[in-house]
Amino acid sequence: MDFNNSPQYYNDHTLATQTSSVLKTVYLKMCLGLVVSALVALYCSTSWTYLQFIGTHSWAIWGLFIVELILVFAISGAINKLSSGTAALLFYLFAAVNGAALAPIFLVYTSTSIVKTFFICAGTFGAMSIYGYFTTADLTKFGTYLLYALFGLIIVSVVNIFTKSSTLEWIISGVGVLIFIGLTAYDTQWIKNQIQMTPAEYHGKLSTYGALNLYLDFINLFLYLLRLFGRSND
Repeated sequence: MDFNNSPQYYNDHTLATQTSSVLKTVYLKMCLGLVVSALVALYCSTSWTYLQFIGTHSWAIWGLFIVELILVFAISGAINKLSSGTAALLFYLFAAVNGAALAPIFLVYTSTSIVKTFFICAGTFGAMSIYGYFTTADLTKFGTYLLYALFGLIIVSVVNIFTKSSTLEWIISGVGVLIFIGLTAYDTQWIKNQIQMTPAEYHGKLSTYGALNLYLDFINLFLYLLRLFGRSND
């Protein structure tokens, strides 16, 4: 019997093709978001006026952080009410704001170490995303544990703002790397499963939401790796 001519084959083949197509859009949007962030960060890092303003007005960084939170919650909470175009626009706006917030890292770390860390991050992220896509293991329960661990990490990080422990800083960075390595695999599998369960007319919005999740995984993984391997501008 030629299984390739069976109805089940066509259903599975169509689903696999559709999943692959939407995932390509997810990664394209994520990469475009990273490009937007990089360009804005590079531009802002060359503006001494901007860097001086950020350095002397701590509320400005907090303001950028609050705007980022608002945009993330707007995309996540209202994704079903937003058009695909509006959701994508908000995502790229978020990427631009995040790029402005990341600009000071060019003062803290050498350009060489930033580039090296980026490629380490890209390789690690790619490997875990591939694993998340192809693994047959259900990562749902691990995702729950990782989210709890992330909340704990945030609390410890806030505490360390006041304690300023270098040892604790290293521990936080190491744990942060492990958490976002795991979240990359989890989010990839989650997006894959959502594509297969979501009607085609919602795939545009889903691709933006998925891009946002993976973008956040990548950026946070990069920042924690930079804390571990980045060389400071002394």
